[in-house]
Amino acid sequence: MQKKWWHGKVAYQIYPKSFCDTNGDGIGDLRGIIKKLDYLKDLGVDIIWISPFYCSPLADQGYDISDYYNIDPRFGTMADMDELLAEAKKRDLSIVLDLVVNHCSDEHEWFQKMLADPDGPYGKYFYIEECKDGKLPCNWRSYFGGPVWERIPGTDKYYLHVFHKKQPDLNWENPQVRQDIYKMINWWLDKGVAGFRIDAIINIKKALPFKDYPADRPDGLCSVHYMLKEAQGVLTFLHEMADHTFRPHNAFTVGEVFNEKPEELPDFIGDNGCFSTMFDFNGAIFGGSPNGWYDRTPITPDDYKRCCFESQRKIEGVGFLANIIENHDEPRGVSRYIPQGDCTETSKKMLAAVLFMLKGLPFLFQGQELGMENLDFTSIDEVDDVSTLDEYQVARNAGLSPEEALKAVNVYSRDNARTPFQWSAEKNAGFTEGTPWLRVNPNYVRINAEEQMGRPDSVYHFYKKLIALRKNPRYADTIVYGRLEPVWEDVHNLMAFYRRGEGQTLLVAANFQNEPRDITLDAPCRELILSNYENTEIHGNTIRLQGYQAAILRI
Repeated sequence: MQKKWWHGKVAYQIYPKSFCDTNGDGIGDLRGIIKKLDYLKDLGVDIIWISPFYCSPLADQGYDISDYYNIDPRFGTMADMDELLAEAKKRDLSIVLDLVVNHCSDEHEWFQKMLADPDGPYGKYFYIEECKDGKLPCNWRSYFGGPVWERIPGTDKYYLHVFHKKQPDLNWENPQVRQDIYKMINWWLDKGVAGFRIDAIINIKKALPFKDYPADRPDGLCSVHYMLKEAQGVLTFLHEMADHTFRPHNAFTVGEVFNEKPEELPDFIGDNGCFSTMFDFNGAIFGGSPNGWYDRTPITPDDYKRCCFESQRKIEGVGFLANIIENHDEPRGVSRYIPQGDCTETSKKMLAAVLFMLKGLPFLFQGQELGMENLDFTSIDEVDDVSTLDEYQVARNAGLSPEEALKAVNVYSRDNARTPFQWSAEKNAGFTEGTPWLRVNPNYVRINAEEQMGRPDSVYHFYKKLIALRKNPRYADTIVYGRLEPVWEDVHNLMAFYRRGEGQTLLVAANFQNEPRDITLDAPCRELILSNYENTEIHGNTIRLQGYQAAILRI
């Protein structure tokens, strides 16, 4: 594997709307990110991915972009962006932006020009189909519910949107669309951003011509995933994009990739891949049901272990994964992967240790370093997320009561991660002096950055230790490049693996239960590097793991 500048780094995602508000309007802004750069530097992260702040009507919280070249006034100005880039550079922090190019907003100039003349050149920027008989070109269901086709007012023509109807899909088959996108990407790279997180990118290649697939719900529609399984040629587009943009700039890129085919992995993230890395969603998609969230199977510690090891085996010798337990599209990781009732600071630290010791690039989501938890929504009226609102209706249509449907979507709602950052125990968690755009989790009085930064045994300080460990020259080569080798895979509620480097072997052992257990090593423990317990019992080759203890050992 060719060594790259980003391999030993740690990345951190900021959801700007919920990070830090400096003008009292209840919405986080770019100046809030500037204000907190020293916090991020002190934590030890290197790469900061910022979710969209471009001009947008916010139908999907900024993932519907109406102007790729400008900052939405809610978040600040281009002068703020320039200052952010300059201040980050002073601190040796790399800024990564969200690249949303499967679709734009229906308020984007291209779409507005299409509406004025669907048969003109901008009609070819989108997927436009005529439907005189009223039959839609295909029965795909959008990710947010309902058909993927929306009628163009005053015509018999329809446009395609695999997400919200205000997010028309861009037609990547049109070379002019691709050139316009590459021009925009290079504009930002020339400005000084270090790279991009690439949103929903598999969707840019459609299986054409449009056709129906077997319906998988009573609505007569089918998941877009059926089409994606048949789509061929996405990598041709992606390598062209990389050649025209990322590679000349030595940019860092992380793909949001679902539905990849195993044989394509080297093309995605190998030495000559189109991306630097891609997220591991194996744990996030576990238990999914075509019926909807209400029918999902909750993940157990043994399921989580299998998901992680399956991903690690898949990419060994190929490239790097970006490892997550949460992001802006997922619920809080501690609420998802720790069994109900066992979510404590001890178990949160254990989950963090496992994440950081997997092979790949650790990605933190804002507040993860504090162990922020899911919000218990008391009414569907408190929910903002379009996906959650759709899944609530799906559950109601399936016969669940309002209370049952709310409970079902509570667990997986994207709004769980989007609640304001908990900076302090002051009003609104110190996030804003105004009214927050989304309700603050009431547990901010006990879970907040100010309290944890002042307490050496906090979750925050344990994350700092893990980040420092990844960069410690004594262990860094093994942690970053060492082979991952699972051990004791069949032992219930135990997740353990070796990291084998040149002349050094580390063992990571995590006890996913309250009951202590003994593990016997094949070789003596030479050093206890880090644990979430103050004292660890080691007798010869036997180590006693307490409830939810994680231990990182050199053997």
